[in-house]
Amino acid sequence: MPTNYDVIILGAGASGLLCAFTAAQRGRRVLVLEKANKVGKKILMSGGGKCNFTNHFVEADNFISENPHFCKAALKRYSQWDFIAMVERYGIEVEERKHSQQFCKNSAKEILAMLLNECEQAGVDITTHCEDITVKGLEASEGNNRYSVSFNKNSTIRTLNCESLVVATGALSIPSLGGSGIGYDIAKQFSLTVSECRAGLVPFMFSDSVKDVCERLSGLALEVEVSCNEQTFTENILFTHRGISGPVILQISNYWQQGDEVSINLLPYMDVADWLMESKNKQGKQLLRTLLTKKLAKGLVSELQSLWWTKQAENPLAEFSDKQLKRIGEQINNWQLKPSSTEGYRTAEVTLGGVDTDGISSKTMEAKQQSGLYFIGEVLDVTGHLGGYNFQWAWSSGYSAGIAV
Repeated sequence: MPTNYDVIILGAGASGLLCAFTAAQRGRRVLVLEKANKVGKKILMSGGGKCNFTNHFVEADNFISENPHFCKAALKRYSQWDFIAMVERYGIEVEERKHSQQFCKNSAKEILAMLLNECEQAGVDITTHCEDITVKGLEASEGNNRYSVSFNKNSTIRTLNCESLVVATGALSIPSLGGSGIGYDIAKQFSLTVSECRAGLVPFMFSDSVKDVCERLSGLALEVEVSCNEQTFTENILFTHRGISGPVILQISNYWQQGDEVSINLLPYMDVADWLMESKNKQGKQLLRTLLTKKLAKGLVSELQSLWWTKQAENPLAEFSDKQLKRIGEQINNWQLKPSSTEGYRTAEVTLGGVDTDGISSKTMEAKQQSGLYFIGEVLDVTGHLGGYNFQWAWSSGYSAGIAV
């Protein structure tokens, strides 16, 4: 291993690998340092092992950031179509799912193999098992090199110098896959601001009686509409023994703050109160639970009955007052739940917040006040919705830095 590189990239995930071969294809001598025992762990586990690598429709509105305009330049410079073109060139079979999400038909391993092949062809050096990474800025008198990077590999401390340093270390999500806060520490070391971080795309948990309801319904999935803080998503909810999960919950979790309630519309395509009143007139002898099981799972209806009309459980519809039916209908269309917390970084797919984009060039990902220092991917305060957007941000930001370093 040489002691000097043009570019050293910290992190061999999605953004780091794409940045690496993009820079190397320009003739830059590139080294990628990865602390884990193998590269691309998050790529391999994503999408249930099928990797939701991008989406056909990518807009700035699909991302959350203190600066909602920051992501635009990178997404334009390297779009979903650029990445899809590379996937097609490698003959990787693609499966399109709901909401235009793009998955590997076979395995996420194909995406990782593609990235690694591009790195190999371009002459990128990659080394794993790099622990205790530290970074230091060099004096101008030390030639073109602006940074030194020290790390422990196999109980030996190595120190390397580089002209450009790219921080692609990811964030705090899923520490078992290598998530850590080292990128934030490096940012603060060079006087960059880091905005408050919290877990995103993460399931909710409950500490009250709702926890028991969820536990009894564990495994049940259905399409619902969920709202919180003026944001609404329609997708599947999944009840678990800890609380609620599923795509719609992961999406809304990005907008939820501690103490907030979430509204769940169990039958989003109908006015349940009107339907119940109409059914009372036409099928008055029917039990309310019998009627509702035509639209909802029997177990769920049983739980709702325990919550909202236990005393009238054996009463036919005709014996319910209009006011009672209207209230029950409104509750089904607007079930208010107050999570006690999320499951946290342990299962969160992303980290909200991160390195403040005010200090970063949106065109190159370089720190405005620190020449040669770049931040890409999840470490930045840019978080995508569920659906391939976080990978697209990794590709786009990685490319933007790769053509600049």
